[in-house]
Amino acid sequence: MAEDISGKLYCLDCKLNIDSNASHRQTELFAMEDQQQQDPLELRAAKADLNYIRLDGNIGCMVNGAGLAMATMDIIKLHGGDPANFLDVGGGATVEQVAEAFRIITADKDKVNAILVNIFGGIMRCDVIAQGMINAVNELQLKVPVVVRLQGIRVEDAKALIAAANLRMISCDDLDQAAKMVVKLSEIIQLARSVPVDVSFQLPS
Repeated sequence: MAEDISGKLYCLDCKLNIDSNASHRQTELFAMEDQQQQDPLELRAAKADLNYIRLDGNIGCMVNGAGLAMATMDIIKLHGGDPANFLDVGGGATVEQVAEAFRIITADKDKVNAILVNIFGGIMRCDVIAQGMINAVNELQLKVPVVVRLQGIRVEDAKALIAAANLRMISCDDLDQAAKMVVKLSEIIQLARSVPVDVSFQLPS
């Protein structure tokens, strides 16, 4: 607001928050959006129906549900880590959406040191999450460690898929332990990259 010499008030700026859930009703309004002003990865995620926000840290996060995502980021911070993103795959993600989520998380290859996947399968099937992760890790030849905490529908099937895949994915049922583990692994990778030294992970048989 500004006041001129006669005492009149003028509005000099205005910002509007538009609910994205109204896009199907407000097509003309959403057509005015300038996508060049958006983060390319956030735009890519939106096209895949994923809720993604890029952050400044180095631990990638893939979670289902905004509340669980916030709790996951909080526990990473509690143990001294720093999340690289907020990524919510929602309650009905497909195998391809999960794979695309991994592609987005790892798009900054020199930034993400480790990934924490925290899924509660109430609606979301854990085996779908597992298969999407396996597809993405194989496709991307992912070298960073992935800590996976799965609970819920078809969790045993998911764990069997992960075990059979023989990839750099570590299953951990306890969220607190999973967070501690991913923070420690991230620190190891960060130290190795600062030297630089290539670190190879091998899971115990």
